[in-house]
Amino acid sequence: MLFIARKALASVHSKASRLTAREVHCLSSILLSPPLVSLDFPENWTPHSDPPPPVSFESVQKTLVIDGKVIAEEIRTKIVNEVCKMKKAVGKVPGLAVVLVGQQRDSQTYVRNKIIACEETGIKSVLAELPEDCTEEQIIRVLTKFNEDTSIHGVLVQLPLPQHLDEVKILNMVRLEKDVDGFHPLHMGNLAMRGREPLFVSCTPKGCVELLIRSGVEIAGKNAVVIGRSNIVGLPMSLLLQRHDATVSTVHAFSKDPEHITREADIVVAAAGIPNLVRGSWLKPGAVVIDVGTCPVEDSSCEHGYRLVGDVCYEEALGVASAITPVPGGVGPMTIAMLLCNTLDAAKRISF
Repeated sequence: MLFIARKALASVHSKASRLTAREVHCLSSILLSPPLVSLDFPENWTPHSDPPPPVSFESVQKTLVIDGKVIAEEIRTKIVNEVCKMKKAVGKVPGLAVVLVGQQRDSQTYVRNKIIACEETGIKSVLAELPEDCTEEQIIRVLTKFNEDTSIHGVLVQLPLPQHLDEVKILNMVRLEKDVDGFHPLHMGNLAMRGREPLFVSCTPKGCVELLIRSGVEIAGKNAVVIGRSNIVGLPMSLLLQRHDATVSTVHAFSKDPEHITREADIVVAAAGIPNLVRGSWLKPGAVVIDVGTCPVEDSSCEHGYRLVGDVCYEEALGVASAITPVPGGVGPMTIAMLLCNTLDAAKRISF
């Protein structure tokens, strides 16, 4: 009888996972709250057409530039040693598989950097490249192959995917124990709940917190503002800062007076993807700024015709913030270092 009840419950959960937002609303019509997915409007930020004048302070703050390259290199050196130990102990090395769909320039650059990082640390890497017009079934076949390959310990799908593909469906095909990007709802849920430990924390937020800790920034008890609420960075960043006992506010495209909210923060993590969104006037003197944004801006004087800038107006933040990450050379190298760490951890769980 108990078996039948469990089977019926599993069937209900399976069916519920396929319900549309409208159907979910019908099931919970006792409440006035709409389905959460119906609230997921596009984050259309509107940058300032005319930047506000920088705020002048009585004294200029000395700003520490947090060098993500140097810190990431320290971590990668330790990963090399651990990979060597693993190879001697069990005759295996960690394996990472990357799925790249299409020819988007930014994605190709990110993937290339990940593959190079694997080679430099002794981690096996496999790259599956698929055309822009590929089907979901083609990607799922590739993911199934990697899921079943015992030499592959981590699998990631490079985002964003072309619009005709169901991103959620595809990401959910990656096995939990190989989801080194930490995007699965179970990993995110365990990150949100006190007393729970996710198998993997999303690489960029994990790297941001590591930068703060290694730079001597106290997180517990501090006011933190996260600008942006994407599933990849903003949301897990907010959850992770809470787990580190910060008081966290999230600023997004619908926030009223985001400048005022941000100016109250001791720690600002900018992850909106809008170049120079955060001006010097947004920052409290002495705030610590982690700039996740990596936005290409046309510049004919540069070799490739563009340069990378962050979400924070770097020149205005200097002299106001007590510490800041540059773009490039700040969060980016740490994201890759955390991916390598997650892949190593995945391999250790299976091999030892």
